[in-house]
Amino acid sequence: MDPEVHKERSRRIQEIQQRKQDNATELKGLLIVNTGAGKGKTSAAMGMGLRIAGHGKRLAVVQFLKSKSTAERRILEALPGVEWHVIGDGFTWNTQDLEADKATARRGWEQAKKYLVDPDVDMVILDELCIVLAKDYLPLEEVLADLKARPPLQHVVLTGRGAPAGLVEVADMVNDIRAVKHPFQAGVAAQAGVEF
Repeated sequence: MDPEVHKERSRRIQEIQQRKQDNATELKGLLIVNTGAGKGKTSAAMGMGLRIAGHGKRLAVVQFLKSKSTAERRILEALPGVEWHVIGDGFTWNTQDLEADKATARRGWEQAKKYLVDPDVDMVILDELCIVLAKDYLPLEEVLADLKARPPLQHVVLTGRGAPAGLVEVADMVNDIRAVKHPFQAGVAAQAGVEF
């Protein structure tokens, strides 16, 4: 590419980006949903958690369905201002008990609500809540009402496959992570540092 053409294209892009930045003046707590069949929904959320903690802000994480300690938890929980709750009995294909899964989801939501009313908590990550909602373990209307009533500057990140349409509709940002190729399909086992 001709250097002058490149320079002119870059200048126009810079001008467009600057206009967008100048017009984006509102500050508000964002509702962010990481969903889809691909890997990385929780990892992306934890990256945001690391970012918020790096700014010296408070982070609360409530993990639904999961029952084991993770590498992300060991790192983030060691940081000041981070609180973490694992409220799960493992994935639902392990428990195979609908009523127990619903009760566990309720316990997780009761914990989450304590953070969703606290204006001193800057970000709440609700890991795997989308699956809980997709399986109707909690009423979507109740969850949406509690999310709407949260402090105005509090960010909330939900992860999990199958985000319900009602949640997608009210979210400020939705990331649909799709699976293109995965080593598990070729018989490669999950590995520390990549999968967990």
